[in-house]
Amino acid sequence: MPKVKSSLRRRKVLRPRSIGGIKPHSTEDVYRILTDYYGIPKVARRMDPTSELIWTILSQHTSDSNAEKAFAALSDRYETWMEIMKAPSDQLATVIRSGGLAQQKAPRIQTALSLIYQRTEGFDISFLSTWSLESAKSWLREIPGVGPKTAGVVLSFSLNQPAMAVDTHIYRVSKRLGLIGPKVSADEAHDILEKIVNPDKVLNFHIYLITHGRRICKALRPLCHTCPLSARCPSQKKLISENDTRIPIESLNYKPL
Repeated sequence: MPKVKSSLRRRKVLRPRSIGGIKPHSTEDVYRILTDYYGIPKVARRMDPTSELIWTILSQHTSDSNAEKAFAALSDRYETWMEIMKAPSDQLATVIRSGGLAQQKAPRIQTALSLIYQRTEGFDISFLSTWSLESAKSWLREIPGVGPKTAGVVLSFSLNQPAMAVDTHIYRVSKRLGLIGPKVSADEAHDILEKIVNPDKVLNFHIYLITHGRRICKALRPLCHTCPLSARCPSQKKLISENDTRIPIESLNYKPL
């Protein structure tokens, strides 16, 4: 009997067909079930893509409310992107302090704005909406501090591109449901999920999964007893708590992080 090459034995499973004898829901099933459960999300008015980019940088490793406070302080203190780009870094850090990690985020914001200005002679990056998704992602990811998640948020929420932004909630829910394999990294998950979700459903799918992760499929003590996906969730048996009577929170958040 011929030996199986080690590279094949170690091949990463991108999306398992079955886990513990349970065939996971398809992305189409998940979308349909969560649409019925949560309803059609009301996405707030989009910001221009540069504002979305800066907001997303501010939102890294902090809450939405802290990011919104920092963005509001930024808007109150400066009138143009040029002013922000040229401001003393320590001054900018003081302005955005409410967003957390200000000493890291201030130079990151200024570097992003400087690179955009060098490449476009301005600060308008709306042209990315007319590019292919892969080209637009590559352009944004060349900016220091802009990874797959940040690029995905800007492309999907502001540029109407079918980019799948994967945060910690979406990554956790996708792995538990078997939409991605157990060894798939967070960075890899963006591209894998993008390919298996219909482009016109990517934004709502993002919102459903992040809301489900916040409301029901929590990192600790998930509310499996009330989950509409539990029947074919491969993780339910090891996560469900007996006699759990907790009720999910009511809000449906549109924000991506």
